[in-house]
Amino acid sequence: MKSRVVILLLLIAFVVPSVSAQRRGRGFYRQEWSVENGDSIPMVHILPIRKYARKPDMRRYQRLIRQVKKCYPLAKQARAEMERMERQLLAVKDKKEQEKLAKQLQKQLIKQYTPVILKMTISEGKVLLKLIDRETEQTAYQIIKDFRGGFVAGFWQMFAKMFGNNLKLDYQPEKRDKLLEQIVTYYEMGWL
Repeated sequence: MKSRVVILLLLIAFVVPSVSAQRRGRGFYRQEWSVENGDSIPMVHILPIRKYARKPDMRRYQRLIRQVKKCYPLAKQARAEMERMERQLLAVKDKKEQEKLAKQLQKQLIKQYTPVILKMTISEGKVLLKLIDRETEQTAYQIIKDFRGGFVAGFWQMFAKMFGNNLKLDYQPEKRDKLLEQIVTYYEMGWL
């Protein structure tokens, strides 16, 4: 009798928090079930918990999470817009028409995204540039250079430098951007 009560309490202790954590999308673990040879096998994925000795480090980590949540959807939109623009430009054969269309598309993008970007901080802008590089596999400088030319790309690079940013900032997930890659992976999986 006691063993049944203990088993029931353990079952409740593990199942109820996992269900509520899955509903909220939070928690330190996720549970899935797989069926092999007619047997149900629970698979528990435990998230690594970041623990920092200093509070400023933890606040920096939490700020990076907020920045990724804000910037990652924009980076995905940037990839979609870039693909759409490439299709439109490839459909036009004349070089002058392509340049005219590129200017028109640039004006549309500036009009559409200026209000969003003006509300960003410099650090959010840096995260956005890295995430754009992650999504498109090109730096923002390369993208501008491909669509508008080297002179225009140089102008925007100079403009970004005045505000403490760099359009040539690349994404290095194995080196300096390990933490950012981990946060993006968690975000894509729905764990944040």
